[in-house]
Amino acid sequence: MTSRERFLSACACQPLDRPPVWIMRQAGRYLPEYRALKAQSSFLEMVKTPDLAAEVTLQPLRRFALDAAIIFSDILVIPEAMGQGYKFRDEGGIAMDFRLENKAQLDRLDVTGVAQRLDYVAQALKRVKTELKGEKALLGFGGSPWTLATYMLEGGSADDFERSKAVFYSDPALFNALLEKLTAALIEYFQMQIRAGADAIQIFDSWGGIIAGQDYEAASLKWIQQIIAALPKDFPVILYAKGTATQLTAQAFSGAKVLGVDWTIDLALARKLVPGNVALQGNLDPVLMNTSPEIVRREVTKLLKAMGGAPGHIFNLGHGIMPQAKIECVEALVETVTNWKS
Repeated sequence: MTSRERFLSACACQPLDRPPVWIMRQAGRYLPEYRALKAQSSFLEMVKTPDLAAEVTLQPLRRFALDAAIIFSDILVIPEAMGQGYKFRDEGGIAMDFRLENKAQLDRLDVTGVAQRLDYVAQALKRVKTELKGEKALLGFGGSPWTLATYMLEGGSADDFERSKAVFYSDPALFNALLEKLTAALIEYFQMQIRAGADAIQIFDSWGGIIAGQDYEAASLKWIQQIIAALPKDFPVILYAKGTATQLTAQAFSGAKVLGVDWTIDLALARKLVPGNVALQGNLDPVLMNTSPEIVRREVTKLLKAMGGAPGHIFNLGHGIMPQAKIECVEALVETVTNWKS
């Protein structure tokens, strides 16, 4: 069985001798080869240059026996393609070119032709697909409508998301019009990624956990459901929504084949809450990658034993890998999973 077949079998909840493994945000500052490229090109230059994006995507697979590659890109390419650009603040975080304040600004955001403006992502996917030769799975991704909306409404990164919530509660017309545009753009974007060779799509609802529980469906989940329903039937979609453990059952009926689970919930408990036809991805605490190989092996083994060889498990971190991660810890994680026999 190839790594690609193993990954897709896990998405379909078929029994496997071991879970497939990949690591969220697996390319990045913890790799010296990435830092070498970053010294020559900015992050956005790498994202928008297909050869560089493909190279960064493939770097972790040259080091580690991972079962999937996730294309190197950024969730904010969608608002940028619509007309609201962004940059990185010197002190850290994201700054949008402007804060979305009113309907006139929203009306100027253009959904038509998003796929053409983001063709550099498709070109990077095609390059990586050729390099993988069908041996590894290739994942595309994007942000959820709600998560993208928070950056657009706040004007960048935020601590309390006060304005995003205020717009949701006090100006439903503006909120719904914005999320309708984002949903349409993401459908077009994901369809493009699938045509370019993506074997699965991951939707990152990174800020889903800041929404009051009773409002999660209206603010976020219903828009995600619309996206999934517009993609090819039975195509593997992975939904990762940080901080939403209480929404797992609702998410399980979103149409997603896989739910990503953060590190704050016991994965074995999550398995009991989610129907057997929905796979789980997760959920090692990423801080462990900053400790030691011995600790990583111990905690990975503990998690694997807790799952008891249950079908439909993709081993992953419970969030993105940190810049402080140690390469020897990543090696220990991958070796422990790939040598595991359920």
